[in-house]
Amino acid sequence: MRIIKVDAIDSTNSFVREFYEGRENFEPVCVRAVTQTAGRGQRGSNWLSKAGENLTFSILYPQKRLSISRHFLMSATVALAVLDVLETLKIPDLNVKWPNDILSAKKKVGGILIENIVKTEGIAASVIGIGLNINQTEFRDLPQAGSLKSVTGNSFDIEELLYKLTYKIEKELNDLSFRKSAEILENYTNRMFRLNVVSTFSTPAGDKFNAIIRGVTTNGKLNLEIENAVFKTFDLKEVQLLY
Repeated sequence: MRIIKVDAIDSTNSFVREFYEGRENFEPVCVRAVTQTAGRGQRGSNWLSKAGENLTFSILYPQKRLSISRHFLMSATVALAVLDVLETLKIPDLNVKWPNDILSAKKKVGGILIENIVKTEGIAASVIGIGLNINQTEFRDLPQAGSLKSVTGNSFDIEELLYKLTYKIEKELNDLSFRKSAEILENYTNRMFRLNVVSTFSTPAGDKFNAIIRGVTTNGKLNLEIENAVFKTFDLKEVQLLY
């Protein structure tokens, strides 16, 4: 995978998306920014990262066999690939907080935002944005934020980690069309934060309720047990898991 490094841009997702315009056939490309001034996260939030101490990058990945119905399987595959790489670095207590926040020791150390370019025949390409807090140790007014260094006490080589992540992600995505949906969903479910324990959730209206995470559906909806043997699914805009 070709890797392009830039000093400062507004958003790596927006920048790398330009490589798709007017092209039908292309190889995966990654753009890594030292400083990102308008990084985006889930639910319209901004991704704030201290320059030079963290890792922000986006991958433009061509999709030749992925139908729209399998979009969450790709998201789950990317999240699992990131967890696998971090495990090799001995990062403790790793989980994914639905849908794709990366946690270590209950601290958010990373996030993934995938934006698909959809054509009539399905997903033509995917823009995979990833932010990881690596060596930053101060997070003002963000009590749930952490970094690889803050949870381990060790510093990490950012460039080396970038190459490990891009290699692993590309490998897993190349194999995605040959893997069974049930296997991917099971692996993702087993890594979910607060799986099978009573947790508190909030709705856009501000209402709160308790439920138990039991997994996810093929299209990425959260499967909750809201009372004994009564299940309900929610999408990203309908519910938020509170810490």
